[in-house]
Amino acid sequence: MNSSFETLQMMTASAQKEMISCRLCGNSLSSPFLDLGQQPLCESYLQQHQLNQMEPFFPLQVYVCRDCMLVQLDQYVSPGHIFSEYAYFSSYSDGWLKHSKAYVQMAIERFGLGPKSLAVELASNDGYLLQYFVEGGIPVLGIEPAANVANVAIERGIPTTVKFFGVQAAEEQIENGMAADLLIGNNVLAQVPDLHDFVEGMRILLKPQGNITVEFPHLWRLLESNQFDTIYHEHFSYFSLTVVERLFSEHALKIFDVEELPTHGGSLRIYACHRSNSEPASKRLNDLRRHEADLGLDRLECYMSFAERVKETKRKLLEFMIAAKRNGKQIAGYGAAGKGNTLLNYCGIRTDFLDYVVDRNPYKQGRFLPGTHIPIYHPDRIRETKPDLVLVLPWNVKAEIMSQNSYICEWGGQFIVPIPEVQIYS
Repeated sequence: MNSSFETLQMMTASAQKEMISCRLCGNSLSSPFLDLGQQPLCESYLQQHQLNQMEPFFPLQVYVCRDCMLVQLDQYVSPGHIFSEYAYFSSYSDGWLKHSKAYVQMAIERFGLGPKSLAVELASNDGYLLQYFVEGGIPVLGIEPAANVANVAIERGIPTTVKFFGVQAAEEQIENGMAADLLIGNNVLAQVPDLHDFVEGMRILLKPQGNITVEFPHLWRLLESNQFDTIYHEHFSYFSLTVVERLFSEHALKIFDVEELPTHGGSLRIYACHRSNSEPASKRLNDLRRHEADLGLDRLECYMSFAERVKETKRKLLEFMIAAKRNGKQIAGYGAAGKGNTLLNYCGIRTDFLDYVVDRNPYKQGRFLPGTHIPIYHPDRIRETKPDLVLVLPWNVKAEIMSQNSYICEWGGQFIVPIPEVQIYS
């Protein structure tokens, strides 16, 4: 047996024994939310020589805690295995860069940041966001666990330490005189198995009058828009405002404002500070608190019908794909994204439906999708082969993708967007 697979088996057995309770409140998890079957790690892209080797699959089963309503996965694999080398580079999304630049401009103005301030980003990836603070003359520090991604940021002149963030990492930075005026966490909270260690680390690293902003996909948007493909092993938890407020409150941090964002299918950006600060709760915060209560996110019944909707989405997508192939259509995929791998593996879509997938990220080109083993090419492949249909897997940036590839209309090609339901765009 492959030695790396043996290691994963041992890690899985250990995790199954330990992960029997809610990672927020500690109560037993007994309410299934969604079962997406056995799946590989969604960012474990394969090379040619790995295609005939044993590939580890793990249960992708989601629970909702009946006490605190945190939606979460069991932890089958350690973060060290998932993120020691990572395939996602934020800078390959033009839309995400635009979002990040606008955020930096807002933050500098709102928080009065200057040359004596320090902006620290947790899970800073390839420096996609911190580069804009540097351009504005604001000192920065990135903390990023994936060495291959962090090295890209370092090469671009962005100070980055390669480490998982938590209490220990925060204390080390405090000893180095690196307390944060602004502490940023974009799309990282879901990837943290030990939420209390992470948020306590934020409290430690934040200056007494400092501010925190954290962005994360809003659980309500997942439910409302059928975004089940955003669930994968690398995302341990899925959050409502109510749950995040409880988490931060347990570490003497308070949320004083919130924004609803269109990113990732609908996200929240929370603003937080030390509880001792006098910052009052904003109208937006109070309105969203009430809205979540009206939606029933604090009640178990809200979560119980989601699984059947997901099954119906799978049936409809497969019906469409089967009909298209029987009519002789050539179908390609765009975007070797994590959410796409969840969708393809759950629906059983392999090279019998998709000839190939393209992606702008050179790291992924020449490799194969996990589980389905669909080959990944440079986007130029679309123009070369002229497929009839292009399945847009990262649907959250569908407008950007369709604009960049509008030339498929030259031969009558069309785009397919699978979430929240199958839609065709010409």
